[in-house]
Amino acid sequence: MTIPIYQADAFTDKLFGGNPAAICPLEEWLPDEIMQKIAVENNFADTAFFVKNKTGYKLRWFTPEYEIDLCGHATLASAHILFTELGYQKDTIHFDTVKAGALTVKKDGDKYTMDFPSRPAIHIEPPVGLAEALSDKQPLEVLRSRDYLLVYKSEDEIRDISPDFFTLSKMDTLGVIVTAPGKDVDFVSRFFAPGAGIPEDPVTGSTHCNLIPYWAAKLGKNKLHAYQLSARKGELWCELKGDRVLISGKAITYLKGEIFI
Repeated sequence: MTIPIYQADAFTDKLFGGNPAAICPLEEWLPDEIMQKIAVENNFADTAFFVKNKTGYKLRWFTPEYEIDLCGHATLASAHILFTELGYQKDTIHFDTVKAGALTVKKDGDKYTMDFPSRPAIHIEPPVGLAEALSDKQPLEVLRSRDYLLVYKSEDEIRDISPDFFTLSKMDTLGVIVTAPGKDVDFVSRFFAPGAGIPEDPVTGSTHCNLIPYWAAKLGKNKLHAYQLSARKGELWCELKGDRVLISGKAITYLKGEIFI
């Protein structure tokens, strides 16, 4: 049995930048165990699998550890492959997901715009050891949605963070977001999810479901420009639209081939 596989770098227009994702178009779902093994073998932050249905495509995402509830960069990469490699002709792709509901991706010039749920985080008392596992600088605020969200004073503080991944892996969320105002953009961020097999994710679309409502309220505007400050770096154009967020970025294809099972 052969399965097509593609790799694309999302939230960038340059190879070896942004966040790499593997994409496997399927005729029908494979057993979950096999999809998980493929994700482990690929060893990317996420591998996306999709199956065509009547309105578009059913979509699922797997980290090397487990199936995830929502993944931005692998959704953007999947849309990019459909538009550029698989002959998709309409301007909007409809994805049906079990854990995140209906998602769309629209081709918008040289960018792809994802319509995702807004997930505002709420202020909490941080768990013991969380802030200390990130930096000797104390965060200005600590919030939580799916992930912990820690707000710092400056972009330099975000760049300087050197996490204790063992401690972070024991936290009771998927991951930890750190963010601050940007020097050249509205805000910057980084994302750590060692418990999901992702020590630092290069660019994370799903975290912006938290970041966009937070920074829209903080800065008093709904359209925002952001960088994720990983070694590979990613660029995102964002908009808060009611209870939804629009996340736009570019993508580039790196690889196409076949898996033999």
